[in-house]
Amino acid sequence: MKAVASLAAAAAVTLSFAGSAHAAPAAQAQAADMAAIKAQVNALKSEYDGKISALEARLKAAEDRAAAAEASAPRVTAAPPASFAAPTDAAPGEVIIADNASAEPVQRTSSPNAMNPGVSVVLNGNYVADSRDPAAQRIAGYALSDDGKIKRRGFSLDESEITLAANVDPFLLANLTISFGSDNQPSVEEAYIQSTALPGGLTLKAGRFFSAIGYLNERHAHNWTFIDMPLPYRALLGRQYGDDGVQVRWLAPTPFFLELGAEAYRGDRFPGGGNDKNRAGTQTAFVHTGGDFNSSSSWLAAASYIHTQAHDRVTDGPVGPDTFSGSDDLGIASLVYKWAPGGNPVNQNVVLSGEYFYGRQRRTFDTVAASRDSRGWYVQGVYQFTPHWSTGLRYAALDRVDVPVLLRGTTFDPLGKSPSAVSGLIEYDTSEFGRFRAELTHDMSDRRSNDELMFQYTVVYGPHGAHRY
Repeated sequence: MKAVASLAAAAAVTLSFAGSAHAAPAAQAQAADMAAIKAQVNALKSEYDGKISALEARLKAAEDRAAAAEASAPRVTAAPPASFAAPTDAAPGEVIIADNASAEPVQRTSSPNAMNPGVSVVLNGNYVADSRDPAAQRIAGYALSDDGKIKRRGFSLDESEITLAANVDPFLLANLTISFGSDNQPSVEEAYIQSTALPGGLTLKAGRFFSAIGYLNERHAHNWTFIDMPLPYRALLGRQYGDDGVQVRWLAPTPFFLELGAEAYRGDRFPGGGNDKNRAGTQTAFVHTGGDFNSSSSWLAAASYIHTQAHDRVTDGPVGPDTFSGSDDLGIASLVYKWAPGGNPVNQNVVLSGEYFYGRQRRTFDTVAASRDSRGWYVQGVYQFTPHWSTGLRYAALDRVDVPVLLRGTTFDPLGKSPSAVSGLIEYDTSEFGRFRAELTHDMSDRRSNDELMFQYTVVYGPHGAHRY
């Protein structure tokens, strides 16, 4: 038994030595691999440290050269106006540019295109079908400008625009809008400069622009709620009032929205006309206020006034030209209600609006001395029930205007009518940049009624200012 135990112990010792002899070469190989990896890591670190040091040295050398070049370059300074004394403390190497026409200002910009204006394009197209000849259609009792008349039949280009707008500097922006109508003739619709950094909530504008009176007047044609403007705008403002002049607006520092403004214009546009005086022929004043009922609904109210003078203003009537000379005053009261779930109008919203107009004209109608008062109003609502579809309804009316016997049978004769019109709208928007609309109007503004069906497409491309919701 002792012999067997001895043999077993000897076998165990032999196996143990054999295992140790086999494990030793494996451990040595693993240690060698680890040493090689560490050597490679150290080599890479040394190589990259060298590259980084070289790049830092090159950067330091470039900075030193730039600093030396800037220090040695002459400085350019614009001279003050001639009313100021010329500086006598010019530093060595500084160049003083005199205040003359040949001196060009030096501008530094981060990009060659930094001062280029944003260019946007609006394309409008119409198809119109009328039950009566549009050329013979009028608003009984009112002399209409060319823009106030209804659109002609068939296919036509309608108020397409090209706008160039940009910030001139930190204090001014500039805007130029050129429009094209069905006559293929370009016209300057708006061209103005506007302040951007005046203190105290003030904003100044000068040039040619649409007046801020009323709720719809300031909007361009592609941003109208319906395809055409309501009857009171067409009859009393020749569709919308815009002219050459100046405007001042003041945004009051109140917890609710409150804005006051005034404008002075040349006075050449309808309902004015023929002004050749030094003083402004048209003056306006307006106040806008509004606020939120809650997170989903808000309101806007406005009161506007425009006074203009006409000097032999000529409009085309059914039996020849009609003239008016005298004063034309118009007051507008506006009220708007808006609803959108959570204040986000993208998917669903409702806009209800209405305006009341009261006008007074005094002096000479077709050589007949007379005065007359005009009243009109409209209400409309538009419901966007999906992100792409909207529908709307509008009713507009004008009161019958009484005129002297000598004006009966002329354009100013209301023919016993109180003009009115009702319009229905359906709209599909491919996106915020594309729109297709159809509008059906039953127009009772003339002796005989007219049914009008209009189709319109509108597309906008390029950087374009946001529209009012």
